[in-house]
Amino acid sequence: MKKIMSAAAAGLLLAAMANTASAEPQIPAAYVAIGDSLAAGQTPNRAIDNGYTDLIAQELTRNQPLAFYSKNLAFPGFTTSDVLESIESDEAKELLGSANIITVSAGANDLLRLVQANPAEGSLSFGEVQADYALNGARENVETILSKLEELAPSADIYVMGYYFAYPHARDSQKQGTAKQLEQLNAILQQQAEQAGATFVDVSDRFGEDAVELVPNAGDVHPNMDGYQEMANAFFDQYGEGFQVEDAELPEPAPVSFEEIQQMQEEGADEGEETQPPAAEDASSDDSAAKPSENEELDYLAIRQAMPLI
Repeated sequence: MKKIMSAAAAGLLLAAMANTASAEPQIPAAYVAIGDSLAAGQTPNRAIDNGYTDLIAQELTRNQPLAFYSKNLAFPGFTTSDVLESIESDEAKELLGSANIITVSAGANDLLRLVQANPAEGSLSFGEVQADYALNGARENVETILSKLEELAPSADIYVMGYYFAYPHARDSQKQGTAKQLEQLNAILQQQAEQAGATFVDVSDRFGEDAVELVPNAGDVHPNMDGYQEMANAFFDQYGEGFQVEDAELPEPAPVSFEEIQQMQEEGADEGEETQPPAAEDASSDDSAAKPSENEELDYLAIRQAMPLI
């Protein structure tokens, strides 16, 4: 990861070059995904399956050596504060210290938990003052997260994932205000990424405001597999030429419901099993790149709450 430049120097340089260059592919890749439920692979039907992070790992495996891949630091419902706390644990420090690719999904839950959505009426509402406060808090936390990652993962290229418009089923007259807030969030994420020498991954243009085919559940903000494919390919636009998740490469659905995960957690606790996996998962022998249904790590903390959030 590049060293942080002064704001003035970064502004002059990035005005001419922002997001025009791709980082050199890391070989072998050691990929860690951190963040919210998009990083964890939450489906539109309140389950965990392959998400954009799994598709990234799968495509890396197809094209180059992959030392390991982990999304153990990705949890549904996580805000930027939660992400910051999660990367400061001893286990996270060990994992991040071995990484040379890190994707970060953080910020949407700070904002979208304030949005009142009525799928039946297609309406959206939020408090602008509260939203502005939440965005400012997200800005501060993301800045700290990226600073911590530079310290904890000195060999890693950091990719900050942007967000799509999460309410394509809303009436057109209701979309403008929320869309503006999400645009501000993306602007914050891009600014913080650029100032930290990280790479911002814009996914909004791949979705637009009417992508009901990618976000199919009017009562849920999560994408389907096609939506996660768009996110993965947005990452590869930045990562390197020749990488692309094709339709034929999409894995078969293998969702695990929150209830099933909780049951497995409880059964493991009853049997006295160790629930924490090794810090580095070896994905080199697994085409699916650690499907959640096969992954020992089931400690998704936030899934114990009914949170239809990113």
